Amino acid sequence: MRKSLIALAVVVVVAFAGGAMVGGAIADQPKMQSALSNLHQARADLQAATPDKGGHRNRALAAVNTAINQTEAGIRFDRRH
Repeated sequence: MRKSLIALAVVVVVAFAGGAMVGGAIADQPKMQSALSNLHQARADLQAATPDKGGHRNRALAAVNTAINQTEAGIRFDRRH
């Protein structure tokens, strides 16, 4: 029984530490995370729009995808430095 309690305590501590690290990774750049969320919403809205826009919808989707990639790269860069 004691070994089970110790094992359970270890699992809880590891899970808590992992959650804190993930929470810290999200909270460490609130403006970049907000921008990323907004870009994902913009992409979903553009994808849901009717496609006949003289090519502008497709170019906007490409620009949003580029912005998502750059925002994610910026977040990764800042975490390493």
